Amino acid sequence: MINYNPKDWFTFIFRIHKADTVKRLFPMFVAIALYSAAIAWLELEVFRLSEKDHIRNITAMHGLLGFVISLLLVFRTNTAYDRWWEGRRQWGLLVNNSRNLALKLQAILPKGHPARAYFHTMIPNYAFAMKDHLRGEFHIHSLEGLTAEETAALDGQRHMPNQVAAFIMNKTGELYRQQVITGDQLITINAQLESLTDICGACERIKNTPIPFSYSVFLKKFIFFYVMTLPMGYVFGLGYLVIPMVVFIFYVLASLELIAEEIEDPFGKDANDLPTDVISGNIRKHVQEII
Repeated sequence: MINYNPKDWFTFIFRIHKADTVKRLFPMFVAIALYSAAIAWLELEVFRLSEKDHIRNITAMHGLLGFVISLLLVFRTNTAYDRWWEGRRQWGLLVNNSRNLALKLQAILPKGHPARAYFHTMIPNYAFAMKDHLRGEFHIHSLEGLTAEETAALDGQRHMPNQVAAFIMNKTGELYRQQVITGDQLITINAQLESLTDICGACERIKNTPIPFSYSVFLKKFIFFYVMTLPMGYVFGLGYLVIPMVVFIFYVLASLELIAEEIEDPFGKDANDLPTDVISGNIRKHVQEII
């Protein structure tokens, strides 16, 4: 995720970063500029049409369609941002539940008990396992404090957060059987243990349920045909200035769609995705401070 100062306007205007839509859309800018120039040249120089020979009210049609497309893009952007914000809420819940679980275990477990060191590393391991799982990756080196038996039991082809959660649940059950923790204490801890899986499931729902295909395709087609007809409607009023105007309109419309596509899956490594690496590191830091 990009860290920035929201009050620094001039830096925003003149800075081009790796996620900037200008870089991604530049080939399309060139193609649309050439297309607009060809339409303007044909109508003004070859066919030498006048405004009275042109289709009437086409600019009014573009105005109406522009209003419709703006509504669609607002809905598209809001929907994508809702998914991004919901992902951030779930990771915030993971932070809070990890801290609460660590605080309860710190208070319940006797000082010097080996289980304190176990949870000291295993609770943060769940955050790292979930982060990699949501990215479709598996990095065993990010999991700390695993025993040789646990390392051998891990299967990269299976659901990694579930496997780490099972280690934590098994250890908690073992402590209960050893009467290190009571039944009432187990019930208290269980709420935080269950929340780990609930949070992971909510993040998987966001990741695995994209915007419906038909809606996304329709919006892209709408933008394409709207931009392709713009030179025909405004060439007589603007002349060759229609070229930069059409490119700029395409930049605005297509950029909104690209931004929505990027943030609707907020768990990846794109510049505007959630800083899950930083959040996981903070969970490890805070849990190790508590226990």
